[in-house]
Amino acid sequence: VRPAAKMDGRKPISGGLSHCFPQFGPGAIQQHGFARNVDWDVVATSGSSATFRLTPSDYTKDMWDNDFCVDFTVSLTAASLDTKMEVRNTGTSSWDFQAALHSYFDVSSLENIEVAGSFAGATYLDKLLDPPSDQTEARKALTISEEYDRVYKGVNDCTLKDSGKGKALAINNNAGWKDTVVWSPYGDEGMGFDSFLCVESAAFDAQTLEGGASWVGELSLVP
Repeated sequence: VRPAAKMDGRKPISGGLSHCFPQFGPGAIQQHGFARNVDWDVVATSGSSATFRLTPSDYTKDMWDNDFCVDFTVSLTAASLDTKMEVRNTGTSSWDFQAALHSYFDVSSLENIEVAGSFAGATYLDKLLDPPSDQTEARKALTISEEYDRVYKGVNDCTLKDSGKGKALAINNNAGWKDTVVWSPYGDEGMGFDSFLCVESAAFDAQTLEGGASWVGELSLVP
């Protein structure tokens, strides 16, 4: 959880695996959509697994008047934390959406961090440029020494390595999550920038769901 996170309900909690749906970033509705702003219903529990559900409400319909159901299942095993996000179109008309898990990871210090993956040669959208534009990554692994807000398209096989903790975390996107977003408010002491890094699982390009169709994103975190 980000040190500056608000826990009183005034704002979405900046931490954990925050849900972005049906929009990622700015757009026609509020930043990152509404899924992280509302309470989800617990619809199933079993052992070390729980499923949470989001369905339309007056609040969501005021922004995005479509028929949907989103289930998010979290399962803890001895080897990993596994998540499954299923988005279903429960209506008859098609609609488009974006989705992401705005994942916050605790780190010892950004100077100790390396993010490995299939980055070399990958195209990324640098959202901090004016105007934002696509760039090509030359590095095989990322280090963080400046502010980041980048969408790495087609990269979904990251490992977060923290030499300060002597640990590594595999971020395995097994289905649906095709892209990775790396975000850091580097230098912002008020946000506690040096204590976390966001390595986000994303479906950045708009996904179209016909009536009755579904989309699934699966993420496993493996220490």
